[in-house]
Amino acid sequence: MAGTIEQKLASLGITLPQPAAPVANYVGFVRTGNLLFVSGQVCFDAAGKLIAKGKLGAGVTVEQGNAAARGCGINLLAQVKSAIGDLDKVVRVVRLGGFVNSAPDFLEGPKVLNGASDLMVEVFGDKGRHSRTTVGVAALPADASVEVEGLFEVA
Repeated sequence: MAGTIEQKLASLGITLPQPAAPVANYVGFVRTGNLLFVSGQVCFDAAGKLIAKGKLGAGVTVEQGNAAARGCGINLLAQVKSAIGDLDKVVRVVRLGGFVNSAPDFLEGPKVLNGASDLMVEVFGDKGRHSRTTVGVAALPADASVEVEGLFEVA
């Protein structure tokens, strides 16, 4: 039987994809004690296609970026499930770090990252509220529009 969090995901129409394998010399997550650090997840959908490609403020809209950040959040959750087996073991979403592939004058990065932040609150309620950093960058792997990393407290 699926846990409470997986039932919540199903009610939102979300199916977690197979977690992406690392593409360089790193691992998808590291657990130390009750902290789970999840490596940055780009905005691939379940079929392996980028949800948004290119620069925010130069062809990619805030709405497209927001959807891409939500996709990154889904990929984070897939890594968390792979790490701990049961999303009900998440005690708290501690922090998200977001990277937005941005044109030099793009200033709406926080609105983009709300896609991932809103997802965590939708899924986990108050324990999904987290600290966050949003950084505009010149480029991301595969020309992805967004990448998000996460820190979770787990039981």
